[in-house]
Amino acid sequence: MSHSPAAPLRHRTHANKVPDPTASFWIIKVLATTVGETAADLLSDTVGLGLPLTTVIMAVALVVFLVLQFRARAYRPPLYWTTVVLISIVGTCITDNLTDGLGVPLVVSTTVFAVALAAVFVVWYRSEGTLSIHSIDTVRREAFYWLAILFTFALGTAAGDLIAEQTGLGYFPSLLLFAAAIAATAAVWFIGRRGPVVCFWIAYVLTRPLGASTGDLLSSSTKDGGLGIGTITTSIVFLVVITAIITWLSVRRRRDEPALRSQLIG
Repeated sequence: MSHSPAAPLRHRTHANKVPDPTASFWIIKVLATTVGETAADLLSDTVGLGLPLTTVIMAVALVVFLVLQFRARAYRPPLYWTTVVLISIVGTCITDNLTDGLGVPLVVSTTVFAVALAAVFVVWYRSEGTLSIHSIDTVRREAFYWLAILFTFALGTAAGDLIAEQTGLGYFPSLLLFAAAIAATAAVWFIGRRGPVVCFWIAYVLTRPLGASTGDLLSSSTKDGGLGIGTITTSIVFLVVITAIITWLSVRRRRDEPALRSQLIG
């Protein structure tokens, strides 16, 4: 479908800008959320930038990549997943600023982010009639999508910290708890074939505290209940794995792109 160059930006239709939720999608998502947790701590504490400066730097980087993402006319794995990693870091920083900087209780921030996410979904659905990620093909839908993603990361960080730290459950039991919740959500879809869109977003929210618990477990010292690997090693290893998977996806997409372009034109 072609459009006049003079058509309003919000009405221009592109190819779907979001990858299908395949196995590689969920693997990168969990890896990205883990990096979001460890990289925020790495830059803030280990490098010594401090939480406020880390937040500003990562927010600026996120804005730059969001602009590039919105300008792209189709899904581009490196661009999309770099944006996800950055929004993961920013989401972590937002929650940490509220908790550590302003002293906001995790119960309060978890509730506020949950309400904010619900509000985004309500407005999104009323505006577009769907929350499906298979139709992120206009500027407005993409704006709703990334706003929802930001709140899922902030909510997941707050909820993960609330359960892992303030309840005394610990990192590994929390990891198992969130993994079990994701497995139960997947079972609802794969076995019962019920509510694919709802199941997707529930799983998406839950992968954030799963990744955060994984990052804390790997990077935290043994006296704090972690494995003591450290934020540097954890961040580097996970970024290398993410880069390898994205490279593979990009190569495969370039191979399939002529067929995808033909479908879009048709």
